[in-house]
Amino acid sequence: MSLFSAINISGSGLTSSRTWIDAIANNIANVNTATATSGSAFQAQYVRQTEIAGAADGIGGGTAATVVPTGDTVGRLTYQPDNPLADDKGYVRLPDIDMSEQMGNLIIAQRAFQANASVIDRAKDVYQAAINIGKSK
Repeated sequence: MSLFSAINISGSGLTSSRTWIDAIANNIANVNTATATSGSAFQAQYVRQTEIAGAADGIGGGTAATVVPTGDTVGRLTYQPDNPLADDKGYVRLPDIDMSEQMGNLIIAQRAFQANASVIDRAKDVYQAAINIGKSK
C-alpha cells in the first residue's frame, strides 16, 4: 500500500464522515418539524456506507456514503392546539427522532472525521520527510 493510497482512502473516509455529520445535523434541525396528522412526519436520515473496491492486493479503496431517509413516517402525535397545523383535537405529527441517539452518532462521526484527518496529516509528514531525505544528498 502506497502513501497515496492511504491519502485516498482517508479522503473517502473524510467525505463519508462529513456526509454522516450533515445527515445528523439535518435530523437535529428537523426534530420539531410539525406536520398535519393527515400527512407524514419528517423521516430521519441515516447514512449507508459501502466499501469501495480496492486493488487486487486485497486492500480496500475506501468508503462511500449515501443518505437514506429511513425514519418512521408515522412519527409521534403531540398535543399542540396553538399550532396552525393542528387537527380539530389539537394534535400535530412530529418526527420520531431520538436526540440522545443523534448526539451519540454525532460524536462518533466527529471522531471518525478526526481519525481520517490525522491519517492524512501523518502521510503528509512522511512525504515531507522523504522529500527532505532526497534534498540532503
